[in-house]
Amino acid sequence: MTTFDDRESAFESKFARDEELQFKVTARRNKLLGLWAAEQMGLTPEEADAYAKSVVQADFEEAGDEDVVRKLLGDLTNAGVETDDVAVRAAFDVKLIEARRQFIEEV
Repeated sequence: MTTFDDRESAFESKFARDEELQFKVTARRNKLLGLWAAEQMGLTPEEADAYAKSVVQADFEEAGDEDVVRKLLGDLTNAGVETDDVAVRAAFDVKLIEARRQFIEEV
């Protein structure tokens, strides 16, 4: 194998690892968002866990975060929690940082 082939293989491996890590961080962020929203709605711990899983699943409906934003806004509004798009998106930022921090601490 040539040096070029080695470098190409290394870049492909790094790309795959980075993509996997990003997927895991996003899933963790969504779980944390679900737990945050469940707390806002006053759910029990068992209900909160199930709800957090449903938020993670909601992210598979379409590319991007809009499916999760819609779910959270709809569920929070239906539960009588006063919130808006800005508050939910702010929670996205906070929970993304928290999810990244958790992964760094695990390594």
